[in-house]
Amino acid sequence: MKPWPDNEFLKGYYEPLTAECTAPDLVIEGEIPKDLNGTFYRNGPNPQVPPKNDYHFFTGDGMIHAFTFNKGRVSHKNRWARTERFKIEQRTGESLFSGMNPLETPPEYLDFVLTDKEGVANTSVLLHGERMLLLEEGHLPFEMDPDTLESHGAWSFYGKLNTTMSAHPKVDPVTGELLFHAYMATGPFSDDMGLYRVNKEGFMVESYVFKAPYSAMVHDFVVTENYILFPVMPISGNMDRAMAGKPPFAWEPELGTKVGIMPRDGTPEDMQWIDGDPCYVFHFMNGRDKGGVITLEACHFDSPPLFPMADGTPTPPNIHPSLSRWIIDLNAAKPGVKMEYLADHGAEFPVIDPRYAMRDYTHGWYTSTDRSIPAGIPGSDVVYNAIVHFNVKTNQADRYAFEAGYVSEPMFVQRNASAGEGEGYVLTCVYDIPSNTSALCVFDAQNISAGPLGKAWVSHRVPVCFHGTWRSA
Repeated sequence: MKPWPDNEFLKGYYEPLTAECTAPDLVIEGEIPKDLNGTFYRNGPNPQVPPKNDYHFFTGDGMIHAFTFNKGRVSHKNRWARTERFKIEQRTGESLFSGMNPLETPPEYLDFVLTDKEGVANTSVLLHGERMLLLEEGHLPFEMDPDTLESHGAWSFYGKLNTTMSAHPKVDPVTGELLFHAYMATGPFSDDMGLYRVNKEGFMVESYVFKAPYSAMVHDFVVTENYILFPVMPISGNMDRAMAGKPPFAWEPELGTKVGIMPRDGTPEDMQWIDGDPCYVFHFMNGRDKGGVITLEACHFDSPPLFPMADGTPTPPNIHPSLSRWIIDLNAAKPGVKMEYLADHGAEFPVIDPRYAMRDYTHGWYTSTDRSIPAGIPGSDVVYNAIVHFNVKTNQADRYAFEAGYVSEPMFVQRNASAGEGEGYVLTCVYDIPSNTSALCVFDAQNISAGPLGKAWVSHRVPVCFHGTWRSA
């Protein structure tokens, strides 16, 4: 295999692993709580062969990392998602596909790319209906065995899903139903969106396709007890622009933010679209509603990183999101989105106690930075090296920063079945810069500033991952 190209997203924390490993008993520093039993899954991009085109780390082959906890001991294994793209590049031994612009594919593979159902399966992971699904937002979900990590291929909910599926589905903790959306649902750069409802047993019971105000990257959406919100923000997709060799996805703030609001017991015909200021949110923390007033917390960018303007010029550098609150009063004569920042520190990859999803809640956790470690990647000046616990009722933050480490999305795990909200542990996989290795760190969820209770060290790095989930033993 040739060396990795000179690309910041292929170095250090981002450098892909070239092997699948199994480590049955990791070295423990401190103490791993003996009542923490189950498996923590992480999904992220890990190209198997050196990319030929300009590499964007959103497009690497999916790789799952599984950390299994058993009475104070921890094991680890990682496996690639063996998608059709992966199999083709494994067979040919070379990079053939450009993730951000399918038109850059060699002509003999263009038909495959335009009809591929599996994609790269690299963004998040979902456990629902007795299946483990790897998600990205341009294709069908990809099924993997949660015990062996064997790949099973695309999953279409018994043939009922005929569009893409987003990487951020929502599970109602009361009913067990799964809700998810799709953008550009009927083809690249279309303005079609989809909404799908799956019962707790894993059978799709409703599906809709409807028009968005414009074609946009709608990475996340929001569900409350009584409403579904579709935030269309101006990272636009444009086929004509892509055909002309310009950015297929670009920041166009003049399009504004449009939020579609639909009653949960309604259909897209009941949707109303309201206006908001131009901004971008990759990830929302949670939402709730009361008396026709919808409130949600978001990791809010005034303008996004990683995407250029429509003419190809870069967006402003060193952009970081901060936690904000959106309030939408549907009782107003002309409802709009009121946006206000809650904190002045960075905030990304938010999670909550999942038992309080879609409803009134108090506790959230996310990655942040103390701005002490310079970053080498384009569009960012510092490393996200901190974990924050944020109380949405008091706006108080409790944080811990690693002196030489990149943190990944935290994961909350309740202490036991009777634990109150936020009583439990927070897990995060931390890349240690000096040693080029990683450790799975466990915190007391409501005492983050005390530092990790224990660390389970992996003898190699766990490269950048996006999202994860927990499967209780």
